[in-house]
Amino acid sequence: MATQAMQIKTSDGIAKARLFRSAAPAKAAIILYMDVFGPRPALDQMAERLTGEGYAVLVPDLFYRNAPYGPFDPKTAFGDERSKAAITGLLGGTTQEMTIRDSGAFLDVLAAQGLTGPVGIVGYCMGGARALNAAASYPDRIVAAASFHGGNLAGDAADSPHRKAASLKARVYIGTAGVDRSFPPEQSARLAEALRAAEVDHVIENYAGMAHGWCMPDHSAFDAAGAERHWKRLTTLFAETLGQGTPTITT
Repeated sequence: MATQAMQIKTSDGIAKARLFRSAAPAKAAIILYMDVFGPRPALDQMAERLTGEGYAVLVPDLFYRNAPYGPFDPKTAFGDERSKAAITGLLGGTTQEMTIRDSGAFLDVLAAQGLTGPVGIVGYCMGGARALNAAASYPDRIVAAASFHGGNLAGDAADSPHRKAASLKARVYIGTAGVDRSFPPEQSARLAEALRAAEVDHVIENYAGMAHGWCMPDHSAFDAAGAERHWKRLTTLFAETLGQGTPTITT
C-alpha cells in the first residue's frame, strides 16, 4: 500500500491531502470527508481499510484555508475551551459552498491520477452534509454518497443538503446515531421526505444505542460493534454502486 502526500490547487489556495492506493489497479476512487477534528492517524486508518477493499482513497483537509491548526484530540477537545473555540471557528469559517467548490478540484486530481471513472464519497460528522452536497453538485461523477453521524442534513439553512435532493443521482446511505442533537428526528423525517420526493435511491438507518462519533476509532463515543456494522453497510454500498461485486468484510 502506498500513501501519496498531495497539494491540491483550489480556487482559494492549496489543500493538503493524502491519497491511499494499493499496488494493484484500483477498482474505483473514494473521497473521505473528515469529521470536525481534521486529518489525523484515525482517518488514515479508515482510508487504509477502504484501500484494502481495492479502492484508491483521497482524504483532503477541508480546513486548509486556516492551516496550520490543531492537532485536536477527539476525546478531550470539546472539554477544553481553547480547543472548542478553535474548532468552532474552523467549522464556521468553512462553508458548504467552499467545500462544494473544493470537491471539483478533488475530482480533477483523481482524474489526473488516472481515476476517471465513477466515484464514491463518504463523510463523517461535518463531512456527512458535505458529502451529500458534493454528490448533488457533481452528479455525473459521484455515484454513491454516505453520511455517518452527519449533522444538519435537513436543517433550516439555505445550504442544507436536503434542498439539493432533486439534483442527486447517486445512491445515498445515511447512518444516524441513536440520539444526536445535530440530527434530531424531525430532520430525519424531513430528509426522508425530500429524498423520496426526488426519487433518490436511499436508506436512512438508525444505529440505536450509538452516540455521535461512534465510527471513529479515536473518539470517546467509538463503539466496536457499531463501527463494524457501519463498515459492512459502507463497503456493500460501494461494491454495489461501483460495480465490483461482493466486498471482503472483517467480522
